[in-house]
This record gives sequence, structure tokens and C-alpha cells, in this order.
Amino acid sequence: MRSLIFRKTKFRMKGTTTYLLGVFAIFSLLIACNSKEGDETPADNFDVRFELPTTIDIAKGGEHVFTVVDGKAPATSDSFILEGGGISYPCPILRVSSENFTIRLADACESGSYTAYIKRDTRKKSIGKIYINIVDELDFTPSEGTTVYGVVSSAEGPVAGVVVSDGNEVTVTDTKGIYELKSEKKWGYVFISIPSGYEAPSDGVRPLFYQSLKGQPKVVERKDFTLSKVTGQNTYKVFLFGDMHLANRTGDAGQFFQFTSDLKAYMAAHKREKMYGITLGDMTWDLYWYSNSYYFPQYLTTINQQVKDLQIFHTMGNHDNDYMTMTDYSAAVKYVDNIAPTFYSFNIGQVHYVVMDDIDCSNYDGTSSRNYVKRLSTEQLDWLAKDLSHVSKTTPLVIAMHAQIFSPTVLGFKIDHDTDNTNAFFDVLKGYKVHFITGHTHKIFNVKPQDAITAGRDLHEHNSGSICASWWWSGHLTPGVHVSTDGAPGGYAIWDVTGTDFKWLYKATGWPEEYQFRSYDLNNVHFSMSDVPQMPASAPASVQNEYKKYVNAYPENSNNEVLINIWNWNRDWTLSVVDEGGNTLTPTPVWAYDPLHIAALSVPRFNNPSLSSTPSFITDLYTHFFKVKAADADVDLTITVQDEFGHTWTEKMQRPKAFSTDAYKCK
Repeated sequence: MRSLIFRKTKFRMKGTTTYLLGVFAIFSLLIACNSKEGDETPADNFDVRFELPTTIDIAKGGEHVFTVVDGKAPATSDSFILEGGGISYPCPILRVSSENFTIRLADACESGSYTAYIKRDTRKKSIGKIYINIVDELDFTPSEGTTVYGVVSSAEGPVAGVVVSDGNEVTVTDTKGIYELKSEKKWGYVFISIPSGYEAPSDGVRPLFYQSLKGQPKVVERKDFTLSKVTGQNTYKVFLFGDMHLANRTGDAGQFFQFTSDLKAYMAAHKREKMYGITLGDMTWDLYWYSNSYYFPQYLTTINQQVKDLQIFHTMGNHDNDYMTMTDYSAAVKYVDNIAPTFYSFNIGQVHYVVMDDIDCSNYDGTSSRNYVKRLSTEQLDWLAKDLSHVSKTTPLVIAMHAQIFSPTVLGFKIDHDTDNTNAFFDVLKGYKVHFITGHTHKIFNVKPQDAITAGRDLHEHNSGSICASWWWSGHLTPGVHVSTDGAPGGYAIWDVTGTDFKWLYKATGWPEEYQFRSYDLNNVHFSMSDVPQMPASAPASVQNEYKKYVNAYPENSNNEVLINIWNWNRDWTLSVVDEGGNTLTPTPVWAYDPLHIAALSVPRFNNPSLSSTPSFITDLYTHFFKVKAADADVDLTITVQDEFGHTWTEKMQRPKAFSTDAYKCK
């Protein structure tokens, strides 16, 4: 999977460079300048050479020793200056020899990236970039071979037993909250598995449970983590956010605002409860990163402007990889730099959560072909085994990945993943109760341990639906009808967690929680070629035949059949249909095309005078549909759906029931 190779970097003086300095008021307050107002800084013409590391760990006001190169040391009368954020921080040079020199860090300097300069009289020489990591004084000497260490603490003191990893090695903090890793810095970061009863600080919606490693492989780096102790994690909510596909197209910004407004309204109604979020990948859309100038920085701006007071843990999707690369690692660089590690774990209450990356881009060729494989790397499986060695088998696991493990068939379910890799994955998980939460399909299905595909393992999969539904197209073409290719409405899942127990619900954007199914009176549902008069006669037969699937599925008829789409259905749900005479009708499970999606998206996409190929995102044949046959066209029905938790939803269906996109619009 994604391997980071750090090269040794030495920043040395290279020739003569001219630097023009703007005149800032704050600069004049921080550094004395002998030049007259308006004068330009003269070109550097003094020879100072030393090694500038990419990062240093240093206490506030602490000292640091730099190694001199070729005996070209600065003078004690020179100033070592750090510039960042428009502010200059003069750091006095305390001691100088031909081998090294020592500076004292300016008291006001905070952790962050800076440009380093040596200033001599009015001349200033740029040395390079450096990251300053401010740490507390620590009475501790790392062991031989340690390259990363630090302290995990809270306001109450050190936090012992916290799992810490670099994506390869896994360790735990001791009684003083100290950890050590003999890290090769392969992945370029270190992260903690946030322990139960604590939260990491936030940068907008992102929890800061990880830090980048800036140094060369053998450079010892200190990375501390500060946590906040919290209460209320025995009972909390988790939101699952499937595919967003934000790309600055098809009116996605306005439609996304409808989603965030819905989410905020729900959060406001439950403000006394703890809440967290998990994305299921594809927050962005790689094909439009470059053409539409929209990728992770823009996504973060969007969601941070619209969602407050919610930590969201992110999962990487196939469209969050950079298609203009040629390795699995390089495809993930932008994601790691902006969002989070591609795999990690954390704890909330009595549940252990794991986020993994099951999109292998090893076959990428730098084009939009994007030849990925749904597979977990051996490195991830090795890491997971080490991570789970610190997790009791009595602790339930929730594992977030983008791509689905299973998929439905007319005969049940099949593995929809690299088979050998998936079986190795299951071996690592042996003995645990596992809930997989996945996205990718833009549909909804649920696997239970009782399904044959699990082979008796305590495995669940919740393929959880998508926020963007049909990649924002249905709502763009038919405003008010926001549905996926299986007819499921765009939305998000809400999990209520109490101890080790879970309850889940799918929340459609813009609809009340009671909106859990949709019924169609098929006497009034029919499609024909006359619905697409602009489809050119010259369109290939294969294209025309794709649309004729809908015509053949729903011809004009008077069969008195009713179609019911229960999008979050699983084997433990029940469906009851009773007519107005008190007769119970027997539902028959069927695979079907959702009529509303056909009308809202497929019809307008096929009704195109320029059509020469099959449109994308058209209606799919899918499971979670049921049919009943009524006695006649006028008989009313009572449709009752109940989930495994006893939630009951009922529709008093008055027939004949009209069919149109307007009749099913979200008001």
C-alpha cells in the first residue's frame, strides 16, 4: 500500500540570491532594522552554511544546536530569524564554534512551519523551510533505536495504555503517558487510537489524532498528543455519511446545503446527546479535481462552513485517490496531506472503531482509467492484527471502508472483494463481533450473521447509502427528487449506540425519520418510447435497448399490482399489507427498477437529441422491492413495515394512486 520514502535533505546556501522584503508594521516592532524606511534589503554576500533539519522538537524559549558545514559558521552578532504567517521571530545566537552553533527560540514562537534566515546587519540570507514543534520539558531519554516518541496527556495528567502507531509498529503509553516507536517513518505520520472516555482536539470537523513526521528516517522526533476527558460516551449517536462526490457541478453545492441543513436540524433536536460522524469515502470526485479546481481544501472549507460541533472521522474512497499518478502511495498523497491517514482506529465508549482503505491503486497508469482493485493491503492486515491485540474479543468492532465486502444476488449474497484477501481479513477478525460500514455502491443493502455468505461468522455489513444519491443528477434534473439508482433517497445513516448495543436508522435528506419506504400503484406506472421523443433514431440499438428495459418492465397494465420499495430492508424486518376489507395480502420479494428514479433521472437523460451512448447513473435493477396483488383498482391498502428494533411505519395507501415526479417530491 502506501509507502513513504523520506530522503535526507540538507539545506545549504546556494549561490547569491536576492530577497525583497515588504515593509510590515509588525515586523518593525519585532526586529530592529538599520536601513532607512523604504530601502530594500541588500543581496546576501556573506557565507554561512549549516544543516537545517526539516523539523525540530523544542521547548518554548529552549535552545537548539545546528551543525555547521565546512566551518562556515554564523557570527554571534548575527540573528537567526524564523518567519511565518507574516511575522518574524528573532532567535539570538548564543554560542558559535567551527562545528556548530546554538540558538535560543523566541518565546512567542508557536508550533508550525517557518522559513529560516540568517540576518547580518541589513543583509538577510534565506536558509530554507523548517517545522518547529513546541514541546514541554520531559525528563526522559529515548531508548536506542527509537525514532519517534512523545507523551499522551490530558488536563488531568498523563494517559496510560493509549495505543500509538506509525501505521506499521504499534505500542502503548506507559504509566507516565510516554510512548516510543522504532519507526522507519514509512507512512509519514504517527497516530493514536483515541481511548474511550477521551476526545482529540479538532481542526474544524477533523479530529487531530495524528501528526506528520517531518524528519529523516533516523532523526528522533517527539510528537505529543493532548486529549480532553469527556463523559456521555456510554450513549451516543454516530452519523454515517456515504459518498458526497462534491465537485462543483450539477448544482451539488446547493443540494449539499440541503443535506447539511437537515443534519443540523437533527443535531439541534438531539443536542443533549454525544454525536460523532464517519464518512464512508468519496467526499470528492477525482475526475474534477483539476478541471473544476475542487478537491480536499475546498471540501474542508465547504463542510467546515456548514457543519459545526461535530467531529467527523474520514474514510478514503476510490474517488479520493489522485488518478494522475502511477502508484498506490502517490495516489493517496493529497488525501493524507489534507484529510487523515488512510487507516487508523479509535474508541468511543465500549466500541472499537477501525477505518481502513480497501482501494488498491497499484495499477494506476496516470490516466483516468483508474484501474483499482477492491482489496486490503498485507500491510494493513498486519497493522490491524497488532491493533486488535490490544482489544478484547468482547468489544464489538465497527470497521469503516469505502468499497463493499459483499453484494446482493438473486440467490443471496456474494463476496464482492478480492477473495483471498478477504478471507485473510476474516481470519484477523476471528472471534470478534464485527459491523462493516461501507459505501461506494450508492445503494443500500444489509448482510446479517444469519446470511449464508458469512459462513457462521458474527459479521454484519451495512452498505449505507449515499448523500449525493445519483451523483447529484436526479435532484439536478428533477428538483425535489433526490434518489439513488436503487430508488433509495439520498441521505445518511444514524446509529444509536448504548454500551455495546446498536440501533440504526436511515434518514432521507429533507424527509422526516418516518420516511422508510415508498409505494407505487403499478396500474398508473408505465413507460414508453414516447417518453423520450428526443432520443435520436440513429442512437445505437444497444442504447435504445437500455431504455426499453424500463418500457418492458412497466408497460400499460391493469394487473392491480402494488410495488413497495423498502430501501433499508434486512432479513429481520417484516412487511404487512392488508386491504380495506381486512384481507392480508402476501408480499413477494422481487428485483425491480424504481419507477421514480426512471422518471426523475433516466427519462431526461435518454431524452437527449445528442444521445450516442448509454447515459451514466441510470436506474438499476435491484433488491429490497416487494409486490402485492390487490383485488381491484380501487381497493385501499394499509402497508406496515417494522424493523428489528420494533420501529413501525405505516402508509394508508388510497388507490388509485397517481404516479408523477411531482407526487413524490420532497416539499
